[in-house]
Amino acid sequence: MALNPRITVWQGRTVWLIGASTGIGRATAALLHAKGAQVIVSARHVPALQAFVAAHPGSDFEALDVSDSAAVYAVAARIRERSPSGRLDMVVYCAGHYQPMRAQTFDLGEALRHQQINYVGALHVLAATLPWLTEQGTGHLSLVGSVAGFRGLPKAMAYGPTKAALNNLAECLYLDLHPMGIGVSVVNPGFVQTPLTAGNDFDMPALLTPEQAAHEIVSGWHAGRFEIHFPWRFTLWLKLLRHLPHAWYFPAVSRITGG
Repeated sequence: MALNPRITVWQGRTVWLIGASTGIGRATAALLHAKGAQVIVSARHVPALQAFVAAHPGSDFEALDVSDSAAVYAVAARIRERSPSGRLDMVVYCAGHYQPMRAQTFDLGEALRHQQINYVGALHVLAATLPWLTEQGTGHLSLVGSVAGFRGLPKAMAYGPTKAALNNLAECLYLDLHPMGIGVSVVNPGFVQTPLTAGNDFDMPALLTPEQAAHEIVSGWHAGRFEIHFPWRFTLWLKLLRHLPHAWYFPAVSRITGG
């Protein structure tokens, strides 16, 4: 069942992707550009953004630190001024930070860095774009979460809670914005081969390339899904674990992950 308006045509659509210098964000931006979208990519790493624009003629970039609220407002205003149609058809929040962390090695500064980039940055983007989207009465917001946000996992003490917050936030946004005709989706990937996962010292089952992830995401928007999770052979098992009582869940996860 489609919970959002299906996006089947990208030609002429203006899409702002935040967190698009590498990995899933970059691959998704490249795929949408190939489909005819007017793509604006943002991230902190300017050389990567410049390289993307050079490789994808007609795209644009805006350097951005999502933890800087004023900068987010300024970039959104510039995008609005330059938009040929005056519309913002899609905002994709893919900015992310990840470092494994356990309680025994808790680092407050690192935990707060996760919060600022993974969650607070999304709030800054919402503050800058929601008035525009609600004024035009169309568009789509997509937040990139993670299966790590489903339930507590080992080594995910800093990362998992921020992705759980994005899932809850997306549900709240959907309830408010769907009646206005604005789409909302949350993307919960499994393991994807990116700079964020490169440092993992454990086996990553069903590992996907960023390009495979991008195709799954765009297919989800095409189908009008609210939650886009993949690969199903991995995420469906995690969804099943999500419904176990704690007395079963904790031993099962400890056994599966080795504690």
